[in-house]
Amino acid sequence: MLSALSLLLGLSRPAAAAEYRPLPPPAPTGLGSDWLIYTPASNKLVLYLPGYHAPARAYYQWVNIRPGQPFRITFTARQQLTLFLDNQLVFRAPSTAKYTLDLAELLPPGSKTTTHLLCVWHPEQSPNYASFANAAAPEPTAQRAKGSARWLPQPRLTGHEGENIFLCFLLLIGLLYGAIRTIYRPGFARIYELWSNAAGEQNFLSRPTITWLNLLLVLIFSLSLGLLIVAIHTNVQSLVLLRRLFAVSESGLVLRVFTYALLVASFVLAKVVYLSLMGYIFNVSSLVLVQYREFVRSLLFMGLFLPIVMLLYLVLNQTWPEGVLWVSNGVVSLMLMATVFRVARTLHRRTSLLNLHLFSYLCTTEIIPLTVLLKLLVITS
Repeated sequence: MLSALSLLLGLSRPAAAAEYRPLPPPAPTGLGSDWLIYTPASNKLVLYLPGYHAPARAYYQWVNIRPGQPFRITFTARQQLTLFLDNQLVFRAPSTAKYTLDLAELLPPGSKTTTHLLCVWHPEQSPNYASFANAAAPEPTAQRAKGSARWLPQPRLTGHEGENIFLCFLLLIGLLYGAIRTIYRPGFARIYELWSNAAGEQNFLSRPTITWLNLLLVLIFSLSLGLLIVAIHTNVQSLVLLRRLFAVSESGLVLRVFTYALLVASFVLAKVVYLSLMGYIFNVSSLVLVQYREFVRSLLFMGLFLPIVMLLYLVLNQTWPEGVLWVSNGVVSLMLMATVFRVARTLHRRTSLLNLHLFSYLCTTEIIPLTVLLKLLVITS
C-alpha cells in the first residue's frame, strides 16, 4: 500500500511542476502582426490591443528562428531603438533610419533553441512596432560571400514605398501652379516678384487679401508643405506631437498629406484672427492688415522652393537620407525665418520697431509662432 502511494506521488510531482512551467506559445516562422506587452499586475505578457491598452515603450513577440535559416526583418527605428533576443541586447539604432536585420545572425553562437522572445524597446518613446515586417530574401552576390559571418546593420537603401504617390502630388502641384499663372497672370506676378519696386509692393499691400487667387495659392502652398512634411517625416516617425493629436494610419499616405495640408491652411487663414486680437490688445490695429498681407505674400513666395526640395528628396533619399533630411529642414527653417524678416521690415517702414511696445507686439505675433513651428516641424528630437 505504501509503495503504491509513493508511486502515485512520484508520478504526480512532475505533472504539477510541468503545469506551472512558463512555456511560450508556438512561435510562427516569421514576424506576425500581434504584439505582446508586459503587465506588472499579472506579471506576464498579454496581447497588445491598440484601442484598449496605453502605448508602451516595450513590445514583445515570440519568434521561431531555426538554425542555419535566415530570419530577415525590416523596420523603421528612431535613434536609440533597441532590440533584445531572450533578454540579450542584439541591436541599437545609431541613428533614425530604416533598417533590415537578419535575426538568425544576431543570435549568440551555439544557440540550440528555436523559440526566442523578441523585444523592441525605446528608452523615451513608444517604438513604431507597426513598421516591423518580414523582409524579402536578398539576392546572392559575390560580395556577400566574402563578408564576415556577423553582419553589421546599416540603413536600408531602398526607395520609399510611397514615391509614386509623392510624384503624383508633385505633378498635381506643378499643374496647379501652371494653370493659375496662365489664368491670373497679373496677380500671380504681383505676388511672386519678390524684388519688385516700391510702388508695386505698396500696390499689393493695399489690395484685399482674401481673394480667390490668394485662397487658391494658399491651398497649393499648404499642399506643398504638407507633402514635404509627410515625405520627410514618414520614414523617421518624428512628428510625435502631431501624430498624437491626429491619429492617421501610416499606410494612408494620401490621407496624411491632406491632413497636414489642412493643418497648414488652417494656420495661415486663422492667423488673421490672431493678429486682429493681438492688434487690439497692443492698440496697433492699423498694422494688422498690412502685416497679414506681407505674411501671406512672403509665405507664398517662399513656398515656390518646396517642390524643388521635394524633387531633391525623391532623387537623393535612397543614397543620402540624412543629408536630405538636413537640407529639407534647413529650407523650411529659412523659409519661416525669411517670412518673419520681411514682415518685420514692412512694419519697420511704417513705424519704428525700436519702440519696445511694437517690438513686443512683433515677438508675440511672429517670433513666438515661429519658434513653435520650428519645434513642431524641424526640432523634433
